[in-house]
Amino acid sequence: MYSYRDLQSLRDSSLKMQGWIRKQTFSPGSEKTLRRFSSWEVSELIFKVNQNTFRGRLAAEPGLPTGEIEEEGRQRWFSLDEVNEMRRKMKVNRKSLMPYRPKDKRAVRVAVANFKGGAGKSTVALHFAHAAALDGYRVLAIDFDPQATLSHSMGLSDVSEENTVWGIMARDLIRETDRMNRATQGAETGRQVAQRRLPASISDTGLGELRVTDFIKPTCWPTIDIVPSCANAAFVEFASAQYRHVNPDWSFFAAVSRWLDTLPDDAYDIVIFDCPPAIGYQSMNAVFAADMLYIPSGPGYWEYDSTTSFIGQLSEALADLSDFSADFPAGKSKLPKEFLDVRFLITRYEPGNDLHRAMREAFGKVFGDRMTQHPIEHTRAVEQSGRFLSSIYEIDYRDMTRETWRRARATFDAAYEEFRGYVSAAWDRMEDAA
Repeated sequence: MYSYRDLQSLRDSSLKMQGWIRKQTFSPGSEKTLRRFSSWEVSELIFKVNQNTFRGRLAAEPGLPTGEIEEEGRQRWFSLDEVNEMRRKMKVNRKSLMPYRPKDKRAVRVAVANFKGGAGKSTVALHFAHAAALDGYRVLAIDFDPQATLSHSMGLSDVSEENTVWGIMARDLIRETDRMNRATQGAETGRQVAQRRLPASISDTGLGELRVTDFIKPTCWPTIDIVPSCANAAFVEFASAQYRHVNPDWSFFAAVSRWLDTLPDDAYDIVIFDCPPAIGYQSMNAVFAADMLYIPSGPGYWEYDSTTSFIGQLSEALADLSDFSADFPAGKSKLPKEFLDVRFLITRYEPGNDLHRAMREAFGKVFGDRMTQHPIEHTRAVEQSGRFLSSIYEIDYRDMTRETWRRARATFDAAYEEFRGYVSAAWDRMEDAA
């Protein structure tokens, strides 16, 4: 017979193995570090200019970073900070290398969501965040999934549940309950609303006093921050049900939206949510806060079936929210919930597989122009990147054949370029920041 003690023992053994894997994968101090990028990568893959043109600019403008030359090598290697400094200072054909970013708009928020586990949500979120950072954008990633795959891939493992989405929601409950208790029922009477009392287990946590930025952690990418997750945050679904019982008027689904609205509009350019494989309190917060919904799916029938169930149940959940009391401060979000864009993305796609091609065609017939044009192909390098908790952008191309690395990067580059186009269009449709 097995009890919870046996499960705890198995967990402890697994945690030891996690520590060993981190030492093999990251630096000797078990901290993830970001590699440098070669002048070939910077010129042709990041800035998309000819290598000779790039080298000519470096020689002509002595104020630009010079990078480092590794031993027994001729090529220069640059940190991402140096890449971004060059991006700000250099122009090619009198054109800036800075990415499109309207000054009067806040960051675009993108939820990567689906029911199916293994659909590629964390992989897509990780690669889009890294590609956007290489493109010059400032990114905030929010890990809503207690499996914490995105957090671990970003190099964070020692995370307290108070600093996760659960902490944001608990903080919001405390503040919203306090706001409601201070509200008056009417100007004539000035009578106060019936007091909603929170138990000490919630009110005495100190979460209500946390600053907005206390939930944001830096990563080894200088322009990517993250609100991490952890396994202990899995109880958020049970806790949130309790919170709603304590205060039935609490608009639980708007907690993360309210928190994001307190950030300066120019703090980030893109916010990416990695959602859990379920519709619950955390995923509804992600969906309600999102401007765009990105739905990845594998190229099989069961993935198609799961995606169909997901959008059906999500529509029902959003319809239920539309009946919620209109008297709640949702910031820039409103009811009924509307997205600036919804897109479906095929992942783990093999062009030579007849079933995959047939399912991609079926997806296209059903979802029409909501389907993205560039699926993410399944390659050996992509599989290897997942094994080592890294994106293809983090892997040094010298660790494999350059062609293998280029093929894997090309599939994510194409998917990201399309994603960037949708983000730009969403900015154009977004109302000016108040």
